[in-house]
Amino acid sequence: MGNVTVVDHPLVKHKLTIMRNKDTSTASFRRLLREISLLLAYEVTRELELTTTTIETPLTTMESPILEGKKLVFASILRAGNGLLEGMLDLVPAARVAHVGIYRDHDTLEPHEYYFKAPQDIADRLVIVVDPMLATANSSIAAVDRLKGRGANNLRFVCLLAAPEGIKAFTQAHPDVPVFTAAIDDHLNEKGYIVPGLGDAGDRMYGTK
Repeated sequence: MGNVTVVDHPLVKHKLTIMRNKDTSTASFRRLLREISLLLAYEVTRELELTTTTIETPLTTMESPILEGKKLVFASILRAGNGLLEGMLDLVPAARVAHVGIYRDHDTLEPHEYYFKAPQDIADRLVIVVDPMLATANSSIAAVDRLKGRGANNLRFVCLLAAPEGIKAFTQAHPDVPVFTAAIDDHLNEKGYIVPGLGDAGDRMYGTK
């Protein structure tokens, strides 16, 4: 699938299976999403650039690795993106955060923006865009368009589930943005939901319909 990485760690697979179960509670779903986000964050940050700094250990002086440059930006596509965001901030608490408010029209499946807020120096930072589902990819494409319009030029996209249709659309629109996902499912249904999927991630996170 080209510029796509499937994070197929056994713990990811196990937790994802529980999340897919329609009988999993809201509290458990939210907790599992946060836990999986830590594992996804580990993979998407694997190639961060390092430099060295001089430190004093209790025994000696040494040159030790440290992240180079400015801290990351996590860009959450509201509202469901916040489920991944919270876990990733546990791993990288110093990261800056951008919020892109986009909702999908249930009839046309087209994205509509209602909110945008991002750090001023986003052009100087790695931006990791997070949204649990890459279905039609309309919202994800629109969010990355918006971030690029603000100046972001080094981006990665992280999702929990992806559909082949969404991957195709996203990678055609943004071939320079690598995609990281826990699983690639079979297809989209007529309503634009991923099958077998796990339902609406936002509704299952927040107990709404």
